[in-house]
Amino acid sequence: MSLGTIMAEDRRAAILATLAETNGYSVNEATLKLVLDRLGHRVTQDQLRGDLNWLAQQGLVRNEVEHVTSGDLWIVHLLASGQDVANGAVFPGIARPRAH
Repeated sequence: MSLGTIMAEDRRAAILATLAETNGYSVNEATLKLVLDRLGHRVTQDQLRGDLNWLAQQGLVRNEVEHVTSGDLWIVHLLASGQDVANGAVFPGIARPRAH
């Protein structure tokens, strides 16, 4: 398995875990990027949106695009299946959380 694959799987797990911890199970992409940066995942906006699109295609999140004067702002919503994965359900392409 390549380093890029490992990083992508861990990043996707971090996105789902972050959403599972938020009030209302949703967060905007700017805040999500800050969280990922602090977890050691330095990603570009394009990389983050690529992950968010991938997660949406898998039925784990729903992405909502708000049109604002400075550009598009994405709001990401965790779906029930995404919460299951955040809680440890096995899903190809996403790292499992470590046992506590």
